[in-house]
Amino acid sequence: MGYYNNVFDGCNDQTDIGAVMRDGREVILQAYNWESHKHNWYKNLDAKVPDISKSGFTSAWLPPPSQSLAPEGYLPQDLYSLNSAYGSEHLLKSLLGKMKQYKVRAMADIVINHRIGTTRGHGGTYNRYDGSSLPWDEHAVTSCTGGKGNRSTGDNFNGVPNVDHTQHFVRKDIIGWLRWLRNTVGFQDFRFDFARGYSAQYVKEYIGAAKPLFSVGECWDSCNYNGHGLDYNQDSHRQRIINWIDATGQRSAAFDFTTKGILQEAVMGQYWRLRDAQGKPPGVMGWWPSRAVTFLDNHDTGSTQAHWPFPSHHIMEGYAYILTHPGIPCVFYDHFYDWGSSIHDQIVKLIDVRRRQDIHSRSTIRILEAKSNLYAAIVGEKLCMKLGDASWCPSGREWTLATSGHRYAVWHK
Repeated sequence: MGYYNNVFDGCNDQTDIGAVMRDGREVILQAYNWESHKHNWYKNLDAKVPDISKSGFTSAWLPPPSQSLAPEGYLPQDLYSLNSAYGSEHLLKSLLGKMKQYKVRAMADIVINHRIGTTRGHGGTYNRYDGSSLPWDEHAVTSCTGGKGNRSTGDNFNGVPNVDHTQHFVRKDIIGWLRWLRNTVGFQDFRFDFARGYSAQYVKEYIGAAKPLFSVGECWDSCNYNGHGLDYNQDSHRQRIINWIDATGQRSAAFDFTTKGILQEAVMGQYWRLRDAQGKPPGVMGWWPSRAVTFLDNHDTGSTQAHWPFPSHHIMEGYAYILTHPGIPCVFYDHFYDWGSSIHDQIVKLIDVRRRQDIHSRSTIRILEAKSNLYAAIVGEKLCMKLGDASWCPSGREWTLATSGHRYAVWHK
C-alpha cells in the first residue's frame, strides 16, 4: 500500500526542521557538476550568488566540503578539514557568508556512508584514521568492508571502508561534525549521499541532533524495466523511496528518482506515462509531494559521468513539468549556467510563474490529458500547463499565456 497525498503532512516537528517542509516553497539549485573541482569553484560560485538569489532559488546544494582522496569530494578522509579541491576553508566561508547575505541557504553534501583511512590496520587495508581529526580505529568500519565493526545496515559502497553507524562513538562523532557544519561553518541544509548505505534510522538521529532546516537523501536504485523498456507501473520503485522517507521519521525529503526515470521516457512521445492508474503523477510526487525533490539530472546522471542522462533536446519540457508541479524542484547547474542564456532565462521565467501563482510542494493537481504527444494539467487551480507537440489550450477566457517554449506552454488566471 502506498502513502497517498499528504498522509503525514499534518505532523508538527518540534524543531526548526519542520517549518521549511511545511512551507513547501523551496526551489533548489545543484550548484556544481562532476568537473567543478577543476575550476576554482568557490570563487566561481561567489560571483554567481546575486544571480542565484535573483532567479528565485531558496537553497544551493554545494559539493562535499571536506578534504577527500578524490578531488570530486566523495572519498572523504579528514572530515574537519575544509580545504578541498573546490577551494580553501577561507573561500568556502566567504561564499557561505555571501549566500547568507543574499538569503540563499547553503546545502552541504554529507558523505558519511564511507571514509578513506589514513593508515593500514586489520587485514592490511586502510581502515584506521590515525592522525586525523576523528582518529577512529577498525571498529568504525563495517565487517563486510574490511573492518572490525558490525555488518552494514544498508548496501555496501564497494572498494572503500564503509562506516559502521551502529557504533555509538561513530554516531557521537558524526553528530559533533554535523553540528559544527550547521552552527559554526554556516551550512543550513543537508543532502545525504548514498543514503541506501546505512539505515534511515541514523539519518533521523542525525537530523534530530544537528537540526538542518531542510534535508534530502539520495536513495537511487534502478526503476522497473521489462524486455521492451521502462514499465508503466513504477509503484514498487517509489514505495522503496517512500519507505526510506518514513524511516527518517518523515524528517528528510528524498530525490524523486521515480519521476526522473518516467519523465525522461515521457518526453520522447510517451506522455501517457505521466498519469498513473489512479489519475495522479506517477512518481514519489504523486504519493508524498512534500517530501519529493524532483530533478532532471545531477553530477552522476548527467555532467561528464552521464550514467543516466535526461534527453538533451527535451530539457525545457522537463523543467516545464517539475517547475509547475507539486514537489520540491531542483535545477542542475549545467542546464542553468552552461547550456546558454535562452535556457537560463526560460528556467527563471518558470520559477517566477511558480512563485507568482504560489505553487508549492503540496499544490493540488488535476491531470487533464496524458497521451503520446500531449500532457496537460491544472495545478493549484491558478496555473495550467501543457507539454508535447499536439495543439491544445485550456478552455475559458480567464486563462492568459504566462510563458511558452519548444513543446511547452504555461497559462495563469
